[in-house]
Amino acid sequence: MKHAPVAVLLHGFTNSGASWQPVVQALGQRYRAITPDIRGHASNAAAWPITLEAVIADITALTREDFTLTGYSQGGRIALHVALALPQRVRRLVLIGASPGIADEAERVARRLADERLAERIERLTIEQFAREWAQTPVLADAPPSVAQAAYQDRLHSTPEGLAAALRGLGTGALPPLWERLGELMMPVTLLAGARDTKFTTLARDMASLVPCAEVRIVPDSGHAVHLERPDAVAQALLEG
Repeated sequence: MKHAPVAVLLHGFTNSGASWQPVVQALGQRYRAITPDIRGHASNAAAWPITLEAVIADITALTREDFTLTGYSQGGRIALHVALALPQRVRRLVLIGASPGIADEAERVARRLADERLAERIERLTIEQFAREWAQTPVLADAPPSVAQAAYQDRLHSTPEGLAAALRGLGTGALPPLWERLGELMMPVTLLAGARDTKFTTLARDMASLVPCAEVRIVPDSGHAVHLERPDAVAQALLEG
């Protein structure tokens, strides 16, 4: 019997691989899903160093097979770097609420300084305090109560020290922008964004205009965390590819 294809799913900042469970359940046996904890998070909270190169090496080692790669938010930005680093192995790319980074150098420097201030604040809080505070981030604040509670519980598996280190090593200000390299993506790319997430619906369309083989799917009844609010829509996008 033919084996199911492999799908690697990368979570967002403060989440863990376990956050993908609703999507994994919706996929059933049609994919072999791999949902790692990215360095600085959950079971890999103490992993060192937390660099893009180390994370790409971790993902490369997850499977010897070609794979479909899915990433949400920070995980989506990392997924873009992985797809460009491993173009012969990533069969398809599915990005949820993702960005290629900040193109303007001055804005990127300002974001890096802001991320450092946030990292210092995280280190002064307990994980419970930061988990509650992070839930009020504007892009996440409109999540339904059940989704917000599940995300809060998931964040408790991480540590302030690990999350601060992940922000410093993998944050938007830390990673180089990829806008000028989007045309190198030769695999099919699906860009998902929640209908309430106006910032990332715009970003998805802007990115799609630069990717040779891209489609944009705007998911109704969803905000930024589409995989938590509408796991069925994420599974459908994966299965229809």
